[in-house]
Amino acid sequence: MVSEGRSLARMTIRWMTAFIDRPADPFDNAVEFWMETTGTKLSSARGDHKEFATLLPPGGDAYLRVQRVGDCGGSHLDLHVDDVEGFVRRAHAMGAHVEHPPGGPPLIRSPAGMVACVVNHHGESIRPGALMSPEGAVSIVDQLCIDVPEDGFDEECAFWSGLTGWVLQSSSSHPEFKFLIRPAWSPLRLLLQRREDSDGPARSHLDIACDDVKLLVDDHLRLGAFLLEEFADWTCMIDPAGLPYCITRRNPHTGLLSTPTPDYGP
Repeated sequence: MVSEGRSLARMTIRWMTAFIDRPADPFDNAVEFWMETTGTKLSSARGDHKEFATLLPPGGDAYLRVQRVGDCGGSHLDLHVDDVEGFVRRAHAMGAHVEHPPGGPPLIRSPAGMVACVVNHHGESIRPGALMSPEGAVSIVDQLCIDVPEDGFDEECAFWSGLTGWVLQSSSSHPEFKFLIRPAWSPLRLLLQRREDSDGPARSHLDIACDDVKLLVDDHLRLGAFLLEEFADWTCMIDPAGLPYCITRRNPHTGLLSTPTPDYGP
């Protein structure tokens, strides 16, 4: 029993990194935008084609990276664990499709097609703090939203809850959202949204928690983003590469909505 417990502990997710995957043509503009909006500096480029770099925060451990890609772009996760192969085997047993790209880390695809790479944990443990924008809004990129086709939503929710070991909870007022209650160490929350269609695989985008949405939207517009649609508790935006993200009215320190208005997560 002790040995089994130690094995399970080695397959526990210890850290998460979100990749901002952007096409080659608008890549540099997108990187500049995300550096500005997150208050980070860019690491040296790496990879066979210098396609990867890390966004280095002023404090805490890095959890955002950028990647130049050949397709339309999006976001994916790196899951940091102590036992990569053991974790991959467990993910496969839970319904993930596994790939072993040459020269790269193992890649898993969830039942709905959400991509995550499984990498070694190197001691990351300190969540970076929030940033104050020039306009005075306090914000942080703190959530990855997985947009799931309607017919695979329940299976996808069960998969991510089982894989992370995080408790799955339904929204109190929006049945299309479910979220996983993150542990204190995690720099990222996971939100799952049921799409109204069943076409294609799951997609994903980043969410920003902010104490003043209007001020932050104005700041992002100045930096080259575009406003797509406004809702009561979040605003949908497009970054300079043409990819979506959301600015949400949540406390940037806790991730929670500050007042008991209709919500889509804690």
